[in-house]
Amino acid sequence: MAPHPDDEVLGAGGTLLRRKAEGGQTAWLIVTAMSAQGGWSEAQLQARAGQIERIRQLFGFDEVFELGFPAAQLDRIDTGELVAAMARVFEAFKPTEVLLPHAGDVHSDHRITAQAAASCTKWFRQASITRVLAYETLSETDAALGSGAAFQPTVFVDVGDFLERKLEALAVYQSELGEFPFPRSPEAVRALAMLRGAAAGFRAAEAYELLRERL
Repeated sequence: MAPHPDDEVLGAGGTLLRRKAEGGQTAWLIVTAMSAQGGWSEAQLQARAGQIERIRQLFGFDEVFELGFPAAQLDRIDTGELVAAMARVFEAFKPTEVLLPHAGDVHSDHRITAQAAASCTKWFRQASITRVLAYETLSETDAALGSGAAFQPTVFVDVGDFLERKLEALAVYQSELGEFPFPRSPEAVRALAMLRGAAAGFRAAEAYELLRERL
């Protein structure tokens, strides 16, 4: 689940590539979208469509769902409308594992996405879901202020065999990247993967907070 295209690569790119390599089915839920009404040009809209298609190919997603809510304006959307839209996707794809942004992220779209997803992942709403994990997004999760909002990783996924492909996918979003030490840079993404790997005995890893698991 990605509030915006690029969050899926930053937070869970290696894990998604690994799940697909293991034979799993994967889906990409994009919550927000650019629009002409939001001030984006036709060239920007076409570029974003191209990015989404390229990422779909690189990750081999079985399904891509675009909810189309206005980017950076989820705080203006009725919560019930957002929850209902997500619930329709979960009902259609019936995931067993959900990867979503951390509820303590600085960006309001991330926080609201996480809050809405909490309503959709209750076992009696969607019984197929057995695990819910929160990923970290460089420039959002690491920018949170106060210990109450801190990301506390409890699950580490070995992505050593997929880090280079994750970085290849990240390059699709060239307009969103910056030069190191900007958080959304290839160097920072690699460094974080190595740090999380060192915490778990892997060459590279992605870290998550385990929010719910049904065994």
